[in-house]
Amino acid sequence: MTQTVDSASGVIEAEKSRILKFLSDIKSKYVLGGIHNREPNSKPAQWTDAVHKTVGDYPALWSGDFLFQKENIEHRETMISEAIKQFKSGAIINIMWHACNPANGQPCAWDDGKGVLSTLTDKQWEELFTEGTAIHTQFVTMMEEVAVHLRRLKDNKVVAMFRPFHEMNQGKFWWGGRPGEEGTAKLYRWVHDYMVKEKGLDNLIWVWNIQDFPSLDKDADLYNPGDRYWDIVSLDVYDDASGFSKEKYETIKRVANGKPMGIGECQKLPSVTVLQEQKDWIFFMGWSELVFEHNSIDTIKEVYGSDRVLLLKEVNGL
Repeated sequence: MTQTVDSASGVIEAEKSRILKFLSDIKSKYVLGGIHNREPNSKPAQWTDAVHKTVGDYPALWSGDFLFQKENIEHRETMISEAIKQFKSGAIINIMWHACNPANGQPCAWDDGKGVLSTLTDKQWEELFTEGTAIHTQFVTMMEEVAVHLRRLKDNKVVAMFRPFHEMNQGKFWWGGRPGEEGTAKLYRWVHDYMVKEKGLDNLIWVWNIQDFPSLDKDADLYNPGDRYWDIVSLDVYDDASGFSKEKYETIKRVANGKPMGIGECQKLPSVTVLQEQKDWIFFMGWSELVFEHNSIDTIKEVYGSDRVLLLKEVNGL
């Protein structure tokens, strides 16, 4: 039995190293074209399929989400099955977790005052990390439920990018907007150590993510959980007025310090010119339906079809 476990761990370690090397090697040469597949989890490839229908190939990066509504929690297994399928097809996998507020329980809504867009008081935030409190117990239960699905990925030898508590500097989420060592970064570190040390999930590539607010340069330091806790840093770009500015790029490049960096989410796709000038981005991930609402079909074809952008067939050809 020990030999089997060691052998399986060896396969995972080798595959993780291969993917990280691949991501590092494409820097300055190519960028992976990706898209997120938002709810419903019963249709976990609908936006991947929409890109295929538009440009003639599938994105190289597939993304899914554990989500928070009752019907989507019930279909987490469906989403994970799609992740396994996509991985075996050659895609890079990204998994998110829009978690319910543990003070209010799950399932939950988006913004009804008790959902994802809710708050914790400072006292509740302290209780979150205090064993024996209801909030702590609830959150551990939530982590345990997610870990079961991440374990299924590992059992199928799937290595996935995992991006919990994204947009740390976004104060609208219950987990976000708390700078410093005792803030949102502490929650990220806790989840990381729980998944890696307690659950043995060594098949995860950890992604730390922030959003492009005017405070970005400071936020990149104030919300950093520590580079030993993440493998990739990504930036969500939603301020279309400033767009994919050189200043944002240089900030992420500074904090990446040689590690891989990506465009974690966007509604307006980066132009071909941006991708040619900002060569350290290794992927961009369009946000589901927003890609088709904020870009013309010609633009979508131009960006995903660029020589700089790798799609699934091209990744499999490397």
